[in-house]
Amino acid sequence: MSLTTLFIDMNAYFASVEQQERPELRHRPVAVAPMMTDNTCCIAASYEAKRYGIKTGTQVGMAKRMCADLRIVEARPDVYVEFHHAIIAAVESCLHVESIHSIDEMSCRLMGREREPQQATEIARRIKAAIRREVGEYVRCSIGLAPNRFLAKVASDMQKPDGLVVIASHALPEKLYGLDLIDLPGIGPRMRQRLHLHGIETVEQLCALSEEHLRNIWHSILGGQWWHWLRGHDLLDAPTHRRTVGHSHVLPPNLRNREDARAVLIRLIHRAAARLRNLRYWARQMMIYVVFLPQGQWKAKAGVGVCQDTLTLAEVFSKLWERCPPGTPLQVGVTLFDLVAEANATLPLFEWERNRIKLAQTMDRLNARFGAQTIYLGSVHEVLDDAPPRIAFTNIPRFDPTEL
Repeated sequence: MSLTTLFIDMNAYFASVEQQERPELRHRPVAVAPMMTDNTCCIAASYEAKRYGIKTGTQVGMAKRMCADLRIVEARPDVYVEFHHAIIAAVESCLHVESIHSIDEMSCRLMGREREPQQATEIARRIKAAIRREVGEYVRCSIGLAPNRFLAKVASDMQKPDGLVVIASHALPEKLYGLDLIDLPGIGPRMRQRLHLHGIETVEQLCALSEEHLRNIWHSILGGQWWHWLRGHDLLDAPTHRRTVGHSHVLPPNLRNREDARAVLIRLIHRAAARLRNLRYWARQMMIYVVFLPQGQWKAKAGVGVCQDTLTLAEVFSKLWERCPPGTPLQVGVTLFDLVAEANATLPLFEWERNRIKLAQTMDRLNARFGAQTIYLGSVHEVLDDAPPRIAFTNIPRFDPTEL
């Protein structure tokens, strides 16, 4: 089996972008946080900060105690998305990007002679050089090369920062034996615990299992896929169907009241509906929820017909909101579910319904052309700056109508 996949993982991405943009942060411990408060968690840490034990998920207040010289930077999602597209362009100058997995991960398919180890390694070096040249020398990546995407992802994690690792077929499965179970993508704490219950403590033991045994542990055909992945077999992706589209937001102290929570929820509905249209799905149900201080949660759901327009969703929300109990809201969220792909949707019969859809699509085009927040529902005006875009880990839109 030859190499089929080149996987790119940007190193400490958000922190690296900040160091590239701000020279005073270079070679210093830096942590990126969603907001400037000690009670939130770091969403990225530079390698200088990681030497102090600071990592994604470390509470900001704790991180400051771990490193007195730590610089905390507030996240700038728009900047990270801009760099993301610049990185894609740099990679595309060397090799076509087949799949974008998150804002800091992507993979490329190798073809023909590109699959030869020497050729593949040279392409990887050219990609690294293109990113340094076109994006910046402080935005680094680790690249993995392997017979399938799963192993290429594993390889990209084996050497950081600025790594380049090849997992060749003839080196399998021994090449993986030095890894911990949790180093394999898809094995988190709960899956590791399940494996331990089956007597599996090491990657070597995992690789020794039969395909049937892995199916039994995973309780699905996914276990069989793992058997093939670990042996370097290149399986085709099965078609997927998105189940939900949603957004949530932790309210800052000045918005922890009923009126502002309602306005933020409408804005989240605005964004979710735009994202739904961008993905070419229609929703049949909507759920909203509120988390209260000091504790407690309220949620409600309702059918929305077969819908993707913002006005109809906002009207359904208004009826649900009447049932919301009093309290101090901490977090709000909306989820659109029971989705139907556009190709399978029965479109509205009435002209007024079709006009609402046209209005929503026109708003999307205007916001795509002239910038997010060019046009929006008046009810979200007061909270536009208080519910900023979330970090786009896995949904990197071609344009950004969802950031309303």
